[in-house]
Amino acid sequence: MESSAVPSARPSVSPDDGRTRDRVTGLLLEHGAQTATELAGRLGVSPAAVRRHLDSLVAEGRIAERALPGSVRGRGRPARHFVLTDAGRAGFPHAYDDLALTALRFVAAHGGPDAVRDVAEQQLAGLEERCSTAVERAATTSTAPVDRAQVLAEALTAEGYAASASAISSGGQLCQHHCPVAHVAAEFPQLCEAETAVIGRLVGTHVQRLATIAHGDGICTTHIPGRVPGNTSRAPRPSPDEQAATGRPAPSHTRRSTRERTPA
Repeated sequence: MESSAVPSARPSVSPDDGRTRDRVTGLLLEHGAQTATELAGRLGVSPAAVRRHLDSLVAEGRIAERALPGSVRGRGRPARHFVLTDAGRAGFPHAYDDLALTALRFVAAHGGPDAVRDVAEQQLAGLEERCSTAVERAATTSTAPVDRAQVLAEALTAEGYAASASAISSGGQLCQHHCPVAHVAAEFPQLCEAETAVIGRLVGTHVQRLATIAHGDGICTTHIPGRVPGNTSRAPRPSPDEQAATGRPAPSHTRRSTRERTPA
C-alpha cells in the first residue's frame, strides 16, 4: 500500500521577505483592510514592492482581496483592499489552549475523569462522522483495516492532521504529523484515548497507539494489526473437565490421552 502524501511545505522564503510579510499581516490585523498604497506608506517601501508580498500572501491563503463599498479610485473603480483570512489569523497567538484547559479542569473537578472523557468523545463525534463518510465509501472496494487506514489518512489530512498511512510486516501504521490539541491532551489523556477509539471504529479493528505528540513524541503513531499470511491457528481445545461440564464429548485424541493417564 502506498503512503498518502503529507501536504508539501511552502516554498522557501528569504528571511527578509518572511519578516516583511509578517509585518504586512501584522498591519492588517492592527488596522484592518488596507490598500497597497496604505501598506507601503506604513512600511516605508514603494507600492510596487509591497504588491509582490501581497501577491505571495494571497497565493498562500493568508490574505484576500476585497472591494469595499464606498471606496473608489481613478475612473470610479473600487480600490483594492486586502484583509486577513482565517488562515492568516491562525498565524497569530491565541488563548484557545488556555481556555480549553481551564474548561476541562473545571469539568474534571466537578465531574471527574469520566466527565472529561464524555467531553472528549463529544468533541470527536463530528470528526468521526465526517471521516466515516470517506472510509465507508472506500469499503465498497476493500474491507481490510490497512486499506481503510489509507483512506482515513487522507480524510484526517483534510482535517489538518497531516496524516499518512503505510503497510508494515505486522499490518499497517497510521501517522499523524500534527495534533491540534496536543497542549491540552498532555494534561488530559482522555482526548488521545477517545481519538484512538475513533480510529479503531473507522478502520474496523482494535488498534494500538504507540506514540503521541502530546507525550513528547515527534508524531502520533497508531498500529493497525493485519492478518498474518498462513496463520491457521485454531482456538485451544477444551479440557476434559470443561467437556464434562458442557455435556459434549471430548475429541477422540483427548479421550485416548485420558485413558493412557488412568492407572491400570
